[in-house]
Amino acid sequence: MKFSIYQESRIGGRKSNQDRVAYCYSRDALLMVVADGMGGHLYGEIAAQVTAQFMAEAFQRAANPSLPDPAQFLVNTITDAHQAIVDYARVRALAETPRTTCVAAIVQDGVASWAHVGDSRLYHLREGQVSGRTKDHSRVQLLVDLGRLREEAIAAHPDRNKIFNCLGQSTPPKIDVTGHQILRHGDTLLLCSDGFWGPLGSRTIAESLRDEDILQGVPQLIDLAESRAGRDSDNISVVAMTWAEEFTDAQGRWISTVAMGAHDHTAQMSTSARTAAPESAGGGFLSDDEIEQAIEEIRNAIRKHSV
Repeated sequence: MKFSIYQESRIGGRKSNQDRVAYCYSRDALLMVVADGMGGHLYGEIAAQVTAQFMAEAFQRAANPSLPDPAQFLVNTITDAHQAIVDYARVRALAETPRTTCVAAIVQDGVASWAHVGDSRLYHLREGQVSGRTKDHSRVQLLVDLGRLREEAIAAHPDRNKIFNCLGQSTPPKIDVTGHQILRHGDTLLLCSDGFWGPLGSRTIAESLRDEDILQGVPQLIDLAESRAGRDSDNISVVAMTWAEEFTDAQGRWISTVAMGAHDHTAQMSTSARTAAPESAGGGFLSDDEIEQAIEEIRNAIRKHSV
C-alpha cells in the first residue's frame, strides 16, 4: 500500500478533549477511527477511549496482514466496543453509561469500507468533489431528508447536537456500513468529529483539499474551523488519508508498507492535552490522572470482548 496520512485532535474552547483519533496499518490493511465522546453525558472521553483503543487492538490482532471481511470487522468491533463501554459502566457502578459517536474505515486491496454511529463523519473526496459521505444519525439530518432544512443550515440549527444513535446507549447501536468503494489515485478519505465539519461544511472541505496536500491542507482547515467557531469551538478531530497508486513526487510525504512483515503493525492514537485545570470526576469529566487510572479497567473491558 502507498498512502499519505495525517491526524490531529484539538481541545478547541472546551475544558477537556473528549475526542479520540487513531489509525493503524499492517502491510495490506489500514484502519482509521474517530470517536467523539458525548459531552452531555459523564465520562464521554472514557467511551471514546474504549472505542478507539478497542478497535485499534482488534485490528492488530486480526490484520495479519489482511482482514477476511473488512466490513464485517467494522460491524463486529463497533458492536463489541459498545458492549465494552456498557460493561465498564457496570463495573464502575456509574449512574450513567458513557456515550460516544464513532466513524471508522478500513482500506484493503485498494478498496475502502466504512461504518459510523452518530454524527462523526467520513468524506470520500475525489477531484475536489464529495464522492460520498456518511449520513448523520441526528434530528437535523432527518429534517434535511424530509426537505425541511438545507444541509448548509445544519451547523446553525439549535438541534444540531441532538443525535439518536450512539455507542453506550441503552439499546445496541444501529451501525451504517458502506462497503467496497474502489479508490483511485489521489482519492482522500477524511474522518472527523462535528467540531470539524460543523463550522466548515462539505463544499469548503472538498474544495480546500482539491489541490492541497492533506499534510498542509488539513491543518489549515482545522485552523479555519477553530477560527469560525470562536470561543465556543468544540473539540476538533480529524484523520485523513490520500491513496496513491504510485509515488508521483518526493517520497517523504508518502508511506509505503511494501517492506513490512506479515505480522508487523504501526499504530498512532492522538488526543489533545487540556489547557485549563481539570475538574474532579464529579464535575463531568476525568482528570488526566483519572484517565490513566482507568486505562487498566478499560483494558479489562476490552479483553472480555476480544476473541
